[in-house]
This record gives sequence, C-alpha cells and structure tokens, in this order.
Amino acid sequence: MLPILFHLPNWIPFLGGEPVTSFGLMMLLSFMTAGFLLRAELDRGGFDPDRAWDFVFAAVIGGIGGAKIYYILLNWPRLMSDPAGLIFSRAGLVWYGGFIGAVLLILWQVKKFGLPLGKMADAHAPPVCIAYAVGRVGCFLVGDDYGRPTDGWWGIAFPNGSPPTRVDVMESYFGIEVDPALVEQFGQVVPVHPTQLYEIGLSTLIFLLLWRLRDHGHGAGWLWMLWMTLAGLERFIVEFFRAKDDRFFGVLTLAQIISVGLIIVGIWGMRRLSQPSDEAASSPHAGG
Repeated sequence: MLPILFHLPNWIPFLGGEPVTSFGLMMLLSFMTAGFLLRAELDRGGFDPDRAWDFVFAAVIGGIGGAKIYYILLNWPRLMSDPAGLIFSRAGLVWYGGFIGAVLLILWQVKKFGLPLGKMADAHAPPVCIAYAVGRVGCFLVGDDYGRPTDGWWGIAFPNGSPPTRVDVMESYFGIEVDPALVEQFGQVVPVHPTQLYEIGLSTLIFLLLWRLRDHGHGAGWLWMLWMTLAGLERFIVEFFRAKDDRFFGVLTLAQIISVGLIIVGIWGMRRLSQPSDEAASSPHAGG
C-alpha cells in the first residue's frame, strides 16, 4: 500500500502541505490514458483528434458529479445526519455513478459537435476500458474497494486501508461476520480478496479484446455494446467477492443490478448492430 506519495511544499499558496495521494495520481493517469487513446482512435477514424480532450473534460466533470450524487443517494441516512461531511469528503467516487454522469455529458458533446453517435461510442470503448483498469490501481494502492475475508494464499491485508481490514471494521462497517478461524490464524487484521486486482486483470483482458476488434464489420456502436456486455459481466462476478454493505436485493448489490441492465442492453445492441448500418458507411465529420 502506498496511499500518500508525498506532501506538497509548504511554500505553495493554498495547497502547501497537502498530500498527493496515489489514488489521485492514478485517477489523473486514467483520464490521460483514455484521452491519448481516444485521440488516436478519432484520428484513425478521420475525426478531429483534439475533440478527445473535450470528451475527457466532460468525463471528468460528469464523472465526479455523477459519482458523488450516486454516493449521496446510496448513503441517504448519513446525509441527513452530516450533510457537509458527506458531500465534501474525499470518499464517494463510485464507478457506476461516475459512468452515468460522464456518459450523459459526453452524449451532449457528441450532439453539440454533430458527430455520429455509433462511431463515437466505438472510439470510446477501448479507452474507457483501460482507464477503468488504471483507476483500479489507485484503489489498490490506497486499500479501498477490496473484497471479503479469505484464507487463500492470494489474500491481502490492508491494515491502513480505507477502511482497514480489521475484524471490528469488517463486522460493523460492512456487516460481515468474520470466521473465528481467520481471526485465530491472522489476528485482528485479516486478509481479503484483492478485488481491485481481479478487476485490473479482467478489464485489461477486455481492453485487449476490444483493441483487436476495433475494425469489426458490424454496425457502428457494436464495439461499445460488446464492452457494455463484458464490463457488466465482469463487475457482476467480482461483486460476489466484494465487501459491500448495499446488498439491497437479497445476495445482490445495487452495482450487480446495474450490471445486469448493462448486460441486457449490451446483448440487445450487439444483436441489433450485427449487420453494418448506414452510419457505418457514412463519411466522418472531421474538424469543427
């Protein structure tokens, strides 16, 4: 774990002494990685490559805003008791909330610039996928979004995680009953499934597949629908191993319900776009 990389020098106005976190750095790298890949994809498709940074900026604003709104709605009782503490805390960058917010703003940008939606969606699919993997590296480095306790050799303890993988935290914060055998074996700080690493590995494999299929012969938008299907399936599976306190639907979490929705829409879209469309044969709108 490496939650804090360094502190800014005290002589810097306003920000002097503030920590630079590994999570913040990986978030920056995730957006930068997505931007450079998207720029290359737009250029390859005959579009203005600098539009990529407009989309990245929209993703940053919409992503952070959407993630925070999702987090607030998920923690409504805490909002009532401590609204300022919840709204302005560093916590709350929930992926699905950020995804929804970013997509809405990017759709607005696509319409504003008069760009073909299907082709823009396909251009975004590989960058979004690898950006997600990069962002999960930040989660791992700060000890966040980990899994349930395990005695497997692959288990990792996060004594200074956010929150720590202590028995009392696991039981009070997540409502997980820790096996006494684990406590006897490892003490009060137990190892957990490193679900961040699971997602990094699976998302990287999905990215490699999408990158290989960029020149598919299907209708424009098919690659995005494939990403939605695979990303939804990946998250649905990993959620079973996550330490979560939002299993409002029996054994399923809210993220799994959203994942099912992505899978259904993705499969429907792939079938609908299995044949080339008129948009796929149209000339690209470059520049502007």
